[in-house]
Amino acid sequence: MKTSLALALLLAAGIAPAMAQDCHDASEDAQPQAAAAPASAPAAQPAATPETETLGALNLPDVPVVDQDGKPRNFYTDLVKDKVVAVNFVFTTCRTICPPMGATFGKLQQVLGERAGKDVHLISVSVDPGTDTPERLKAWGQKFGAGPGWTLVTGDRAEITRLLKAFGVYTANIGDHSPLVLVGNDGRRQWTRAYGLAAPAKLVEVIDGMAAPVAAAKGSQP
Repeated sequence: MKTSLALALLLAAGIAPAMAQDCHDASEDAQPQAAAAPASAPAAQPAATPETETLGALNLPDVPVVDQDGKPRNFYTDLVKDKVVAVNFVFTTCRTICPPMGATFGKLQQVLGERAGKDVHLISVSVDPGTDTPERLKAWGQKFGAGPGWTLVTGDRAEITRLLKAFGVYTANIGDHSPLVLVGNDGRRQWTRAYGLAAPAKLVEVIDGMAAPVAAAKGSQP
């Protein structure tokens, strides 16, 4: 991902860019990184809507992956083709941005209700496939209530790297990845990048805009 875009999204959302660079492996006895702001410091105001960027079409490779149940999948044909999807990028040993991203997807799944797994499919891609086995991903997802319609995938490192590069989110250091969600409508060949820690209701707005019929989407424009 281009650094300028990641910084712009984080600054617009009211968080320091360093947060996205602090998602490193931590020991179990590590102390929390965040400290309470001084009483005199004004509270950061969340963005009213998630900052987004329209990407158009993405040429995603149909790489082999394995889901949290150990089932082999082809990423594009099995998980994305002809679907509306929301994709985030996490790793299970992350102690900073990944847990809140998991919680956001868990709440998003609840807000979507019966639409999850039917009209909209949630996908989490591990950026640390060497560590994140299907079993680890399943346990991680269960912490946030992952259910039908939310697929977590890992795989061969080289293949996952190809996939991350196609999404424009690859970083050589996994600790430098940023909290982003990519929302796509494969049938329309359109993708939007959004802030991954936005309120679930706001992410639903992005999803609904992506899922709207083409005629309706065009008709809403001046």
